[in-house]
Order: sequence, then C-alpha cells, then structure tokens
Amino acid sequence: MGMRGIQLGLRLWQFIWTLLVMALIGNMLNESFAGDPATVNYCMFVSAWSMFTLLYLVPASFNLDWALSPFLMVALDLLNALFFLTAGIALASRLEAHSCSNEEYTLHNEITNGSYSRQKRCREAQASTAFLWFAWAGYTASFIMSFLMARRSNTSMRGRTGPARGSVGRPSMAQV
Repeated sequence: MGMRGIQLGLRLWQFIWTLLVMALIGNMLNESFAGDPATVNYCMFVSAWSMFTLLYLVPASFNLDWALSPFLMVALDLLNALFFLTAGIALASRLEAHSCSNEEYTLHNEITNGSYSRQKRCREAQASTAFLWFAWAGYTASFIMSFLMARRSNTSMRGRTGPARGSVGRPSMAQV
C-alpha cells in the first residue's frame, strides 16, 4: 500500500470524525434555548471547514494531477490540524472534567447550561471533544504525508524540467 493509499485512508478517517463532530455539535446547537457559547459555534465552524476542504482533499489525494498544487494540500492539512487542535483544547477547557450526572455542575457550566437536557448536552460535548482529537490526529498525520508527497513531487519535477536554479547545465552531445 503506497502513500496515496495511506492518504486516502486518512481522508476517510477525517471524514468520519468530522461527520460525527458536525452531527453532535449540530444537535447541541439545535437543542439550546439560551444561545450558544462561542466555543460551540467555533467547533461547528471547524467541522464545516473540514467538510468543505475534504471536497478538494479527497480527489487531490486520489490523483495528484487533480491537485492545484501539492503545497495547497499541505496548507489545508496544516490549517485543519490547527483548527481541530484549538477546538479540542477550547471545548475541553470550557467543559472541564466533571460528571455529567452532577446537576450543580451542568447548571453552572457555560457549555451545558442553556439546554433543555443539560446531561445529554454534556455527554454530547464530551464525545465531541474526543472526536475532535481523533480528527486532529488524522489531519496531523495527513499533514506529514502531504508534506512528504509535496517534497517528492517538487524534487521529481525539478529533475524533469532541467537543472535547478543556480546550477550549471552540461552541454548536450550535439553541442560538443
């Protein structure tokens, strides 16, 4: 299994966790009556951004000729990894590490308060936090793979198109 196969497996991994985060966060947004904190809205943005970029990244991973630039893949993977990292940190820090069965905690926590079912929202937020980290791991691995593939394609293209800038070319046999 080559690098493209691994990359496609990572794209499937990213899609699954992004879809789960989007579904859970969307349900949290749907079932609130008092507005939502910025952290929850940011998590929805991260999942929507990920889905949007996967529309480009999946076909580009399947066939590198479809990629506008290998470095665009690197940049998108890096952005997604950073977005998921910050969303995972933000949601975990706002949620804190308490029991969702504790009514006092869910009443005073900014993530869980404002929902018709605070315990359910707490569990959805905990699951979303874990899924954000799984997606982050996928995008971090994909960033490394994209970077290696971009370096490889850049060196192979340099060899095909002629000498690298600054190097002296050799005369061909016809010139000798």
